Amino acid sequence: MFSSLPPWGQWLARLGLWLAGLAVAAALSVLMVVAIALAVAYPNLPEIASLTDYRPKLPMRIFSADGVLIGEFGEERRNFTPIAEIPKVMQDAVLAIEDSRFYEHSGVDYKGVIRAGFAQFSEARSQGASTITMQVARNFYLSTEKTFTRKIYEILLALKIESQLTKPQILEVYMNQIYLGQRAYGFASASEIYFGKPLKDITVAEAAMLAGLPKAPSAYNPIANPKRATVRQLYIIDRMLENGFITPDQHDTARKQPLRYRAPADVPVHAEYVAEAARQLIFNQYGEEAYTRGLNVFLTIDSGEQMVAYRALRKGIMDYERRQVYRGPEAYIDLPANRNEFDARIAEALVDHPDNDEIKAAVAIEAGPKKVVAVLQSGESVTVTGEGLKPATSGLAEKANPKTQIRPGAVIRLVKGGAKNDIWFITQLPEVEGAFVAMDPRSGAVHALVGGFDYAKNKFNHVTQAWRQPGSSFKPFIYSAALEKGFTPATVVNDAPLFFDAGTTGSQPWEPKNYDGKFEGPMSLRTALKKSKNMVSIRILKSIGPPYAQEWATRFGFEADKHPAYLTMALGAGSVTPLQMASGYAVFANGGYRVNPFLISKLTDTKGRVLTEPKPAGLDDSLRTIEPRNAFIMTSLLQEVTRSGTAAKAQEQLKRPDIYGKTGTTNDSMDAWFAGYQRHLVAVVWIGYDNPRKLGDRETGGGLSLPIWIDFMRYALKGVATEESSPPEGVVNLNGEWYYEEYAHGTGISSVGLEDKLPTTPTEEERKSILDLFKR
Repeated sequence: MFSSLPPWGQWLARLGLWLAGLAVAAALSVLMVVAIALAVAYPNLPEIASLTDYRPKLPMRIFSADGVLIGEFGEERRNFTPIAEIPKVMQDAVLAIEDSRFYEHSGVDYKGVIRAGFAQFSEARSQGASTITMQVARNFYLSTEKTFTRKIYEILLALKIESQLTKPQILEVYMNQIYLGQRAYGFASASEIYFGKPLKDITVAEAAMLAGLPKAPSAYNPIANPKRATVRQLYIIDRMLENGFITPDQHDTARKQPLRYRAPADVPVHAEYVAEAARQLIFNQYGEEAYTRGLNVFLTIDSGEQMVAYRALRKGIMDYERRQVYRGPEAYIDLPANRNEFDARIAEALVDHPDNDEIKAAVAIEAGPKKVVAVLQSGESVTVTGEGLKPATSGLAEKANPKTQIRPGAVIRLVKGGAKNDIWFITQLPEVEGAFVAMDPRSGAVHALVGGFDYAKNKFNHVTQAWRQPGSSFKPFIYSAALEKGFTPATVVNDAPLFFDAGTTGSQPWEPKNYDGKFEGPMSLRTALKKSKNMVSIRILKSIGPPYAQEWATRFGFEADKHPAYLTMALGAGSVTPLQMASGYAVFANGGYRVNPFLISKLTDTKGRVLTEPKPAGLDDSLRTIEPRNAFIMTSLLQEVTRSGTAAKAQEQLKRPDIYGKTGTTNDSMDAWFAGYQRHLVAVVWIGYDNPRKLGDRETGGGLSLPIWIDFMRYALKGVATEESSPPEGVVNLNGEWYYEEYAHGTGISSVGLEDKLPTTPTEEERKSILDLFKR
């Protein structure tokens, strides 16, 4: 065969044949080993039922009544989206970078494997050989270790998946399951988290940015690593053009489009307390499963009213804070000698002092009585002068206390204000707390709920958990009880001094006073309520009896044991929550019905199937708790409060007569309230310290809480027609005053306490005579 060749050629030829045979034998041996391995491994592959019946862990998502996402609870933030609803531009971006031949191969891209293999022996950039199907196999069933055995299993699983699922099904699983950073799983969730928009509205540039995340979510996070993320995004846009997914014009537009990211603090609606309350309700029903079933919780909250309530409460609290003594910077840091190093040191320091919404944290780099220069977390330098320095005057004085002095390195708070909201003011985070709740008195549906100044700072929900003294805002319930005992709005009661010993009060000797310290003598119930006269309320309660009033208050939802049957109940010395107060005033607003507040309107599963949809009870006789005429006359009395009484600013500023309510200030001004309503909306505001202490001698419910209520109602009642109640059966109007029909002609109680004297300061003898009078 090789005789024509020289001896050395013959030897080389035989060697070549021998080597070729050896290579063929080796190849056959390898193929046999692989075949045996495949034969052994394939039957041992895991079942892929979790893919054919894909049920990802889906978080609980909480929505407002108008469909705004206000909360999400679960380890994985995911919004499952069927492949038909994933926009083509998002699919194309993923295919362009992850698997451009996805629809051409059967799970394993052999061309890609060969290309990646050659790349290992060259200086070329690392090539990926894993198809989308192989990534699905790895993510669901395999570890992340890089071994030959794992790769074999990955290939086999990919082939098995392709044999049982269609291409669209595989892509659907991938695009919903993949981790994309920021606790986001799937592209629908990532679109909301990074861009604050639904996936259906994604642009080419945004889709390319998201498509770059699967490879390394942290490294290509556009918020944390914008430069690196942009390089990858532009590469993906180029790949989309190369693969024919976009036109040259789309390509050029996408490369030029500036991207706007949703900052971590950006939320469409501040409803953290609401979301947490809803979470607790659902968790109590479903347990840990609530966080993985993909439950959609729809609330009664109106997102517009909720945001206005949030802003109004914060504004009211900050207005109060500006009247307080400056307590000093939150901390002090040492600034480096080199000003070029300021930014890094300031950014590091402010990590422990995050911005509180509109209240920004900053580090002072210059400080003096006439000017303060400070640097924000963003690196922006801010100069504060003039009016902006007044809230911190004591901290800027040359001889200021070192512990409260603003000097270079001081961590301070700044907020924008002024007529055009363009002036920086030095401020401080408030110590005082507040609560706001609004509900529909006809159904009990809660429209807005703000449980405190800031959820991140204090998670205690003051609307539902804070038991506080209601003060004068409780008086209407005493007056309501008195109407059933023969009192009328025209009944004259003496506003004169009183004194009670410990046996009468149930605790300490008591000499009550009016808020202004003055006594005005005999006056009608209508006048007494609008002026919030304490002496009149006490005399009314003494006349009808504390036990009767205690029982009557339970008709409005108050707990008897929280309101001991003593005369102090006349001044609101019991305990209530703001939500209870809203429910109580709702009885007056709706004509005498007791409705329970509710928050959840509907609960659905991940496919939109309704699980529960409670229907609020209608206003039928089973819910009636007081007569319509009682509610009508009380509404008339409360209208006088907002027309010419302690809450006269309400009608004056809202410019409508169908406003009703009562201010409330407790003993020593520890709590400030306003509770009020229009026929279709009741709202309650409370301000106070968590550890009760005086708000200030001049602080009242009318000055602190009423402005918050007005700000909210101005928005909530915009476009709502004026609507006043019609008189029900059983009442008559004589000389401009309303009466129960049976008490209209002098048969009711005409006066109380007129025999009492009216000294400025009662003597001991007069105190004894007053006490004897009440013992008769």
